[in-house]
Amino acid sequence: MAKLFLVCMVLLGLAMAAAAARPATTTVDAPPVGDCDQDLQDLISNCQDYVHFPANPKIPPSAACCGVVQRVNIPCLCSKVTPTVETIICMDKVVYVASYCKRPLKPGSQCGSYHVPGALA
Repeated sequence: MAKLFLVCMVLLGLAMAAAAARPATTTVDAPPVGDCDQDLQDLISNCQDYVHFPANPKIPPSAACCGVVQRVNIPCLCSKVTPTVETIICMDKVVYVASYCKRPLKPGSQCGSYHVPGALA
């Protein structure tokens, strides 16, 4: 939902590129399934500046970043968020960017070790 979504940094890109892509599954709420590794690279290219630590300030993402967020397979990307990635990427900012781009993470869902507040819908 990371570098997602969220998700976005060069180091994250290196860590994520090393991770194997999982087969994508489709749900009613999921966007068209694309290439998870390509989604990650697109997020790194377009969104990394908006999800780095420190947690504040939160900067509204660009239209290009939101365009990527709108089409990525968030569950696939969240499955790639490791503890190492979470030392680089601020998951609160990932949630902010996803929400700002009108693709909020579902309450009760999980992205890496981050649990989105609220009950499952």
